Amino acid sequence: MSDTSRTTGSGRTERAERAEKAELGALQAALGAEHAAVYGYGVVGGKIDKGRRDEARAAYDAHRARRDELARAVRDLDGTPRAASAAYALPFAVKDSAAAVRLAAELEERVAGVYSDLVRAATGDRRRAAAEALREAAVRAVRWSGESVAFPGLAERAATASASASPQT
Repeated sequence: MSDTSRTTGSGRTERAERAEKAELGALQAALGAEHAAVYGYGVVGGKIDKGRRDEARAAYDAHRARRDELARAVRDLDGTPRAASAAYALPFAVKDSAAAVRLAAELEERVAGVYSDLVRAATGDRRRAAAEALREAAVRAVRWSGESVAFPGLAERAATASASASPQT
């Protein structure tokens, strides 16, 4: 009997349970990335020039909304949403507006990478929402950096970028 036909105590196949576990893990990773983005945009907002402050505020609000959507999705799968860390290590010092712009671009690139994993793990409406979030992050990354990549969020690209923002310990 293949693992696709074996059922568990809940009546679902082992494959379905593995897929749900993978989706939940990808949702939690995306939630973590959104927590880090919200924190990062707090730093961006403190250093960005007045001319780009509205753009930073819009991105901050978008990430807060996505964060809240992801927390609901985790609960929908009977998970407990991971809480935000008190602080996150930034990839570099943000001492001026130019550094704030670079940080915003990097935050968006990192978020896009995590959403590409969620697109792969999710199905149905969650996959569509993840693809939309990936697109939005990629567009914001281009607006901040002035550069684009052919396939934003791919693992091969992420491997060349620095490590994701991580909680400070």
